[in-house]
Amino acid sequence: MIGLDHVWMLPVALVLDAVVGDPDFIWRRAPHPVALFGRQIDWFDRHLNSSRRKPWLRRIAGGATLFLVVAVAAAIGFGIEYGLSYIAFGWVGTVLVAAILLAGRSLYDHVAAVAKACDAGSLDEARKSVARIVGRDAAALDEAGVCRATIESMAENFADGVVAPAVWFLLLGLPGLAAYKAINTADSMIGHRTPRHEDFGWAAARLDDLVNLPASRLAGGLMALASPVVGGSIGHAFKVMRSEAPKHRSPNAGWPEAATAAALGLALAGPRRYRGVLGHDPYINASGRRQATPADIRRGLRLYLGSWATLAVVVAAAGGLVVELG
Repeated sequence: MIGLDHVWMLPVALVLDAVVGDPDFIWRRAPHPVALFGRQIDWFDRHLNSSRRKPWLRRIAGGATLFLVVAVAAAIGFGIEYGLSYIAFGWVGTVLVAAILLAGRSLYDHVAAVAKACDAGSLDEARKSVARIVGRDAAALDEAGVCRATIESMAENFADGVVAPAVWFLLLGLPGLAAYKAINTADSMIGHRTPRHEDFGWAAARLDDLVNLPASRLAGGLMALASPVVGGSIGHAFKVMRSEAPKHRSPNAGWPEAATAAALGLALAGPRRYRGVLGHDPYINASGRRQATPADIRRGLRLYLGSWATLAVVVAAAGGLVVELG
């Protein structure tokens, strides 16, 4: 069940996600799997994460929460794929589930919505749109700040929402993909350095960093390879990525962000405000332009599509080889 078949299933799932995405008419009527993961995490957060408990107890409670949520997700993924393996053309179901758990089209649509609002001259609407995909305070961002935040989120979420799920599906099939999505959801909900989640979300944040290590480097490499579609240089993008990625506050986000910054000629990261606190992070590719524009978001989307296409072509070629050898 878990093996080379996933190499040819993945490009089909990538294309299906790109074409169909997350149709509202379905998810208005049924909960998305990621939403179900979120409900579990929220329940444990409300019932186990008490401020009256000592920090070490909150860490244990958070670790237990993460273990249970990830174990349930992996078990469900295993059960679905195992059951489908006994059905004629069951691989279609496996591909469909994988496509549901990929976020390529959804990310594209969210980024495009920000660009559309900027093009229409509606800064308030652009702020609302970017607030859906970033964790920083969006209400006070000017247009350049909105554009830069959008591009940074696009780069980071290409790794988290497309490349990492693809990697774990290739390695471990639906159990690995479902487990990864549960970990990533836990990190987004409780993996914050706030008084409430500093201890309870510690395990989620650390495990998310670990499982994203390979995908973040691969995502950066894909963006570097795709940089000519926006007039960038592959060599320059790789050089900037290697030298600038370690400057980022995240051990993973810096890789795709640095490659994107080099490809687009922008300075990304830098000082950002989270929950009212201004962080003084260094710029990535500091020699680039700091005033990002809506046109840069459009260029970023072309880079994103080029990176996605590079991933799909590489995996499809590998899948074709597997089929031929099989």
